[in-house]
Order: sequence, then C-alpha cells, then structure tokens
Amino acid sequence: MKKNQKLELTWIGKESRPKLEPRILLEDPARSYHAAHKVTGADHFDNRLIFGDNLLALKALEQEFAGKVKCVFIDPPYNTGSAFTHYDDGVEHSIWLGLMRDRLELIRRLLADDGSLWITIDDNEAHYLKVLCDEVFGRANFIASVIWQKLFTVKNSARFMSDMHEYVLVYSKSVDQWERNLLPRSAELDDSYSNADNDPRGAWTTNAIQARNFYSQGSYEITSPAGRIFTPPQGTYWRVSRQTFDELNQDGRVWWGRDGTAIPRIKKFLSEAKQGVVPATLWFHEDVGTNAQAKVEVRSLFASVDEADVFMTPKPEKLIKRILEIATNPGDLVLDSFAGSGTTGAVAHKMGRRWIMVELGEHCHTHIIPRLQKVIDGQDAGGITEAVNWQGGGGFRYYRLAPSLMAKDKWGNWVINREYNAAMLAEALCKVEGFTYAPSDTLYWQHGRSTERDYIYVTTASLSHEQLQQLSDEVGSERSLLVLCTSFRSRDDHPNLTVKKIPRQVLARCEWGHDDYSLQVENLPMAAPAPTTPTPSGKAAQSAKQGGLFEDKP
Repeated sequence: MKKNQKLELTWIGKESRPKLEPRILLEDPARSYHAAHKVTGADHFDNRLIFGDNLLALKALEQEFAGKVKCVFIDPPYNTGSAFTHYDDGVEHSIWLGLMRDRLELIRRLLADDGSLWITIDDNEAHYLKVLCDEVFGRANFIASVIWQKLFTVKNSARFMSDMHEYVLVYSKSVDQWERNLLPRSAELDDSYSNADNDPRGAWTTNAIQARNFYSQGSYEITSPAGRIFTPPQGTYWRVSRQTFDELNQDGRVWWGRDGTAIPRIKKFLSEAKQGVVPATLWFHEDVGTNAQAKVEVRSLFASVDEADVFMTPKPEKLIKRILEIATNPGDLVLDSFAGSGTTGAVAHKMGRRWIMVELGEHCHTHIIPRLQKVIDGQDAGGITEAVNWQGGGGFRYYRLAPSLMAKDKWGNWVINREYNAAMLAEALCKVEGFTYAPSDTLYWQHGRSTERDYIYVTTASLSHEQLQQLSDEVGSERSLLVLCTSFRSRDDHPNLTVKKIPRQVLARCEWGHDDYSLQVENLPMAAPAPTTPTPSGKAAQSAKQGGLFEDKP
C-alpha cells in the first residue's frame, strides 16, 4: 500500500446511503418523569428518552445537538449470526456494516470537538468495525481498544476456546482536542504509602534510583550515611546526575534504609503524587463488573420479571461508570442510541451527567422508564448507587418520533400526513429546510429562522397576490422570508420573498414513509428496491393545487 493511502473497507451495497427524513420529536408528558423537588443544585431535569428507530432518532437530534455531545456510548447488536437465520453470512455482514456506517456518521456529527465514542463489541465484528471507524473518524483519532473481562469462569462446554472478554473501541472526534480524565486513586494505592522516618511532609513511598536505560551521567559512586559505597549494578545506570542526587539527599528525599546501609531509593510523597491513575486498556471484572452482575442489577429492579425477560448481555453499571469517569465531567452530555435496559442513562443520571437515550423496543416502556423512575426517586440501591452516594433527584422527558411527514393517499400519491397539525407541519418543514423552529408570539409569519434576517413561513392556505404583497411589506427590505404554501398567485416579483409550493418543494428531499432502519437483519428485505423520487400526479396533483394536503380528495 502506498504511503498515506487511505484504507477503506468494502462490502456489498456500501454505495447505498439512505436519504433520512429529519423527523420531529413529540413529547408525551404522561411518560415524562421528574422528582417532586430538587435534591441538589446539580440536578438535571431535561434529559431525554426517545422511543423510535435509532437511526431516524439520531437524524432528528442532529439539528439541535450537532457538536454538543461529549460522550457517546453504544452497545450495538453484535451480529453473531444467532438472530440472522434467514440470510447467508455475506449479506448479513454487509447489511450490518452499512447500517453501522450510517449511524457512525451521524454520531460523529453529534459529537463535540473534544468528544469521544465508546463502542462495546466482540470478536465477531470487532476488527471490521475498527476499520470502519478508522474510515468514518479518521485513523489518527483512534484512542484505544480496551479489553473488558466480561466473565471470570471458564466454560468447559466451549468448542475451541472459552470466550471471556469483549472490546471497547474508543475514538475521539479530534485527537488534538480530546483529553481523558485520570481514574480515582484506590484506597489500596494510598495504603502503600507510609512514613517510617516521621517526615513532616507526610506519607511516602520509594522508587528505585537505578534503571537499565543508558544515562551518560549515571555512573558515579554514592556513599551512604553509614559509609557504604554504591555503584550502579552491572548493566544499569543511576536515573539522575550527581548534582541532582546531592540536591535530593540534602532535601531529605533519599531513603537509605533504617540503619543507613541500604542502596538508596528516591522518596515519593503522597501529597505530591498525581491525584489519579492513568487509565489502562485491560479492565478486570472486579473493577468494572461482568454480564452476570449486570443481569443481577437488572433483575433486582424488577422482582416480577421472568428469567427469560432479563436481557441476555446487559452491561454492568461499573463498566459505564468507568467510561464516564474517563470521558466526561459533571454536566456533560452523554448519548446512547442503543439504550437496551437503560444502564447508560441510569449511570449518567447518578453521576450528574446529562443524557439522551434512544430505544425502539417495547422494553423502553416496560424496563427503562420504571428503572429511571426508581433512580429519580432514590429507590435504586444497586449498581453504583452507594459508590457515588446517589440520593435521587432530577428527571427526564419522554419523546417519540413523529410519523413521516409524507404519506400516500389511496391512489398511491404523496400528500402531507393527516396526523400533522399546523404546528407540527411548521416544525417539520423548518427541519427539512434547515431552519430553526422558533415561532414568534407577535408575527404570524415567523415560524423559524436560519439567520437573524432570514425567516420561514409555513401555511396550508393558497396565497393571493394581495396576501403576498402584504407579507412582502411586513418583512421589509432588510429581511428575507421563505414562504411554503399550498399554492399562490402573484403578478409581481417580491425580492424579499421566496415562495414555494408544498408538498412539491420537499418530495425529493428524503425517503418518506420509511420507519424501520433496524439492525435486526431478519426484518429487512434481501435487496432494497432502487429509490425513486415521488412526484405528485393525477388527482393528488389536483388536490395539492386545491389545498388538499392532509386528506384524500375524490
């Protein structure tokens, strides 16, 4: 391979990319949940739980949260083959890669410049996923491949080798801007310090003064207080120069043993030690938990849940805690678009992080919401609760993805979905056109803006020449307005107005009416038909001219 040549992964259908519809999110206050009062001043109440296809949800979040997410953790389906009996391995593998690629590209856009992505994966797809992430994030932004010991007992039933680990792939949005946190120092580490000579500077430990690395000034003789003479052991050198050693000795930072005859060692004081531990890439089960412990955590929250209902491979709270300790600080925004049993949100909540989770399965309602309610009420005693002294508080808002903006009428023609009211239509078209939805309380024609002088107005009415002239006069020469309406008539050109018809204006923008971009491969067609651009025709075109956007017209 040529120097600096970009390595790319290829698969069947790689060139096919979905034209995702930027859906709006609809809050359901009945499913949102908040503590009755603040427990601390750092409580977060605006967390989000989103019910819907996670690829569409990521697209729905893009406009508001692009560049704002500090940490993304995902635990995607591992494509092990057990769920994909209807497909041969080549098709299955290609579909999985394509669907992961589409999600990774959106995740990268959502990440802050100093943000990072953490993905749990096993050997089945880990190495393909690594190359895919290199392509999406850039190989230079790869941080580490962490090994997590998910089991600590050997399975004698294993055919070849007992699988005891998974990976956590770590990528930064920009390696030049990402900074990892140190992990908290353990009590055991601090206990290794003592104060044998009652040094007023407090507890200390020692480091060897010799090393095998060659140092040109490290071959001198040292005389101990008891008169013993030391030279570096054969094949080693003193780590410091004679001048530096004498300065350390004068400052009481050299330990000669209790009787002054031991080979010198350099004292390292606890008060001067780094207040944390550099994260390593090998995470043992006693530090971050196992799948079995995670099942116990989930089962303890739902006493009535049958064994079959417990998630097969949930992630332990200690694993997510380790990731958030390294990648985030209190108040940072965490995203998990494969929420599963809701562990990421529960841990982020307890650690004072803001969070967004996405889940399509019905367990969003049967598991995640009840779990989060217990966390908020301070009734979740398991997981990391004791370690972080969680007392409850905060809350979340529940959203569902809106249905597709466009639907087919009984003749097969595209019309505006009749489930949309005027406010939903305005918000949806703002997203499609790239405007921020911000309706004015005083100006009926200000539904959103793209800049301080550029606005959008959405109406299902048919606008006359007089109405457009009035709009133009109100907008004025210093502002511009995009007008989306059913139809219009105008004898004059209005320089400050751009007038477009709906739904014609948006028909070619997206894949309308597509609700499932699932990673459950058995639910997908073997080969997707070539995308076509829907256009109004026949009676649908006639009804559009007449303003019939929400319902069929005979």
